[in-house]
Amino acid sequence: MALRGSVIRALLRTQLGHTCQQSRAQSVAVLGAPFSRGQKRRGVEHGPKVIRDAGLIERLSSLDYSVHDFGDLNFHHLEKDEPYMDVKFPRSVGGANKMLSGAVSRAIGAGHTLVMLGGDHSLAVGSVGGHAQQCPDLCVIWVDAHADINTPMTSPSGNLHGQPVAFMLKELQDKMPDIPGFSWTKPFLSSRDLVYIGLRDVDPGEYHILKDLGIQYFTMRDIDRLGIQRVMEVTLDHLLARKQRPIHLSFDIDAFDPSLAPATGTPVNGGLTYREGIYITEEIHNTGLLSVMDLVEVNPVLGANPEAVETTASLAVDVIASSLGQTREGAHASIDSINSAKNDTEQCR
Repeated sequence: MALRGSVIRALLRTQLGHTCQQSRAQSVAVLGAPFSRGQKRRGVEHGPKVIRDAGLIERLSSLDYSVHDFGDLNFHHLEKDEPYMDVKFPRSVGGANKMLSGAVSRAIGAGHTLVMLGGDHSLAVGSVGGHAQQCPDLCVIWVDAHADINTPMTSPSGNLHGQPVAFMLKELQDKMPDIPGFSWTKPFLSSRDLVYIGLRDVDPGEYHILKDLGIQYFTMRDIDRLGIQRVMEVTLDHLLARKQRPIHLSFDIDAFDPSLAPATGTPVNGGLTYREGIYITEEIHNTGLLSVMDLVEVNPVLGANPEAVETTASLAVDVIASSLGQTREGAHASIDSINSAKNDTEQCR
């Protein structure tokens, strides 16, 4: 099965490239989205800074990319943003996502592979939505401890970082009320074009939606049972067997076990190991189809000490770099050839 899946993906890569994939291999854009109102814990708005401070730009540059750091978006927070149907800060979250959507669309249209640094996971509405404006046939791999697919009626908390997928899915259109701040976006993703990896804290309403829509998902128990290699084989065959198309990777740092990523807002024990998380991103890179990735929910305020913050931010850098080609075999600037010892010796005479 592993050979069959890899052969299928190799054949797909030889087909005519999608317009979203043209001339993007050597150009990476980084965009910060310092936003926290999709959830209740302040501090996640500092995520982009600590990830950059952990050496992100230098790491990507060492991979032989042309790196364009677009800086951080400047979000406008409303002084008065009353809850709607228990949904908290709907207008602020909607407005931030509208701004982000436009920025992502422009970056993809300019031919870059984009890395979006959050910020909380409510930002995926704008990130995936902006990507879909340029690449309407995209697919999404959602790596997270949580499904983030609550509707306003099923959400226990009302926090929008637990609801972004519900805004995207066409099949949930009749389950979504008109939330203030979100009139600019319409559902654009089919449930068959989404795969979850790493789930271990799913709300009752979310579980019903996952089962009712037949969404492909892998819990941590599935990863324990099948192994991460098999999980990735099934994931990529599910999304790419029909046709080659751009991948949007939305990676919440809380997918990892809290021992590895302590500085985050909703940690859940029993998460991904370092090797499992990096294997996921290596396999996505190997498809040659990664177009946009989100790295969200790094919250330096919640680190118990500076070491916890540094550990979490460094892990985020590793995840991003692995998604873009860093391998555990080593990835370095390209070298055309190595001079022979004989030639060097003769030149010294």
